[in-house]
Amino acid sequence: MASTATTRRKSLHPLPILDETALLEAFSAEGVKERHAHTIWRHVVQQREALDSIHDKVNIPHKAHDIITTRFARTTSRVVERSDSSDGSTTKLLIELQDGRRIETVIMRYGHVQLRSFPEQLQLRRDDGSVEFRSSRRATVCISSQVGCQMGCTFCATGTMGLLSNLTSGEILEQLYHANGVERIRNVVFMGMGEPLDNYEEVLKAIRAMTDARRFNLSPTRISISTVGVVKRLRQLATDAPGVSLALSLHAPTQELRSVIVPTSKAWPLERILEATDHFIRSSKKLSSRYHKNQAVTMEYVLISGVNSSEETAHQLGKLLQPRKDDVCLNVIPYNPTDVPFDYQPPSASETEAFGSIVRSHGITVTVRQELGQDIASACGQLVVTREKDRADAPTSADIEQASVARSESRWHTTQFRRWMTPTRQLIKRERGVGALRWGVLGLSVACCAALAVGMVVMRQRRTVR
Repeated sequence: MASTATTRRKSLHPLPILDETALLEAFSAEGVKERHAHTIWRHVVQQREALDSIHDKVNIPHKAHDIITTRFARTTSRVVERSDSSDGSTTKLLIELQDGRRIETVIMRYGHVQLRSFPEQLQLRRDDGSVEFRSSRRATVCISSQVGCQMGCTFCATGTMGLLSNLTSGEILEQLYHANGVERIRNVVFMGMGEPLDNYEEVLKAIRAMTDARRFNLSPTRISISTVGVVKRLRQLATDAPGVSLALSLHAPTQELRSVIVPTSKAWPLERILEATDHFIRSSKKLSSRYHKNQAVTMEYVLISGVNSSEETAHQLGKLLQPRKDDVCLNVIPYNPTDVPFDYQPPSASETEAFGSIVRSHGITVTVRQELGQDIASACGQLVVTREKDRADAPTSADIEQASVARSESRWHTTQFRRWMTPTRQLIKRERGVGALRWGVLGLSVACCAALAVGMVVMRQRRTVR
């Protein structure tokens, strides 16, 4: 992954009408007042009007009409595929962007379908055998903020794509617009493809539109941002997006184990992330009276059998969270099998229950996430667009030319490299404990050094030939 998000910004034409900055700048340049933009957004979002028909229904200047019909589109993306889970709980939308890239957005329905993982104590059996849930009916949309992701969480399929581009605020909002066309959305979670705080400014613009009464009219408390912990942005979030909920992708109680599961945590140590989270909690409490409730920070924990699921790990996690027990809750997410290059296995129901019970013994509120959409690969960690992954991995013509020159020179080195890797792969497959993963990381480090040495040898040989 050579490029960063900022080097991959795109220029759209036409522009998304939901992109606040783009529309206001266009209006300002032509002397059109800002209030007309809000009129247009209200009709597009709340009444789903086409841009060329707005002028017939409301009084907006001719300049405004010309701008929106020649430079903007109601949506710059389109839904190219819809998948519905067999139990009706989940709908996944495959959305194609203007530049041809594709992302996935997931609609989750709660409270009106029978879910295998719905807690027994919240189920009521009627005389006819049907199930009634003690849960309000609601629909939540899981939104993507990037095409791919550069955080590289080892359990997440999106991370295998690498980061291809950031989404603009308009493209983020179009996912909510498309979802509202399927089901009336009550909650938004930034838990789809990408790291929201790695695309901070565009995500903030999207949140402002979501909470604007003249547009999507959502309460900030119904929006949640999930992050692996981009420390600088995490400290800003409570001030920049007051009332918005935070979910921290924790996944391990120690820096050592977390560095294996979330490789980018080496740049943001766990201690600094928790300090930034504490700052978010303090800042949020100052605003709690305005938003009527003091929301707990959700600690997300993908439970992987034999990796971060031991009793010792559970006790470590309980002790880590205990000083914050009044301000956080732990959301245990049983690992969903997906296309990652690790032999990860989901925990058994008894393993999940035992882990949660230990953490609860430390005074922590623990919940287990309901499994939704596994049959359509839309559960936590499963979002990946195979075509985008293939495009990101596809070699260029220059790559192919260089590879053909170097192939004969590096055949011996490649053979040795594979030999060095074999024991590491076998070790991880045979022993999935933390200790085995440590050896795995060591082996991978050695392999990377070997690969670098191969490259240097090949380059030296090529220079000699020239």
